[in-house]
Amino acid sequence: MNPRTAGAVTAADRALASRVLACVGALMAGLSIALAAYAVHAGDPAAQQRLQSAAWFAFGHGIALTALAPRAVRAPGLAGLACLATGTLLFSGSLVGAHFFAAPTMLAPFGGGLMMLGWLLWAAASLRR
Repeated sequence: MNPRTAGAVTAADRALASRVLACVGALMAGLSIALAAYAVHAGDPAAQQRLQSAAWFAFGHGIALTALAPRAVRAPGLAGLACLATGTLLFSGSLVGAHFFAAPTMLAPFGGGLMMLGWLLWAAASLRR
């Protein structure tokens, strides 16, 4: 095994990661529409607001992932988009889990931090093109 190529990311790996991130983004955007529709009918105004916030974050970041994933050609860009996907799932998922399962929202701040990190990584990767 060549030490220089050990752990190297191939073009095929990057292409697969890009397709998976685009798919995740499209799924998040699509499911966010259902969540927003449900939120309109949620009982109390606090639940409506929480679910609408989850839907907006999932929709916006889903669209971003779908649009940006094909342009992610290097590891920092892919890492940034992976942070966006994971952060959005943690943030929005935490808000949805609180509504449906009375789960604590302790993962929401971590998800928000990952989204911020993801955008910073994407910005850095954009400068390196």
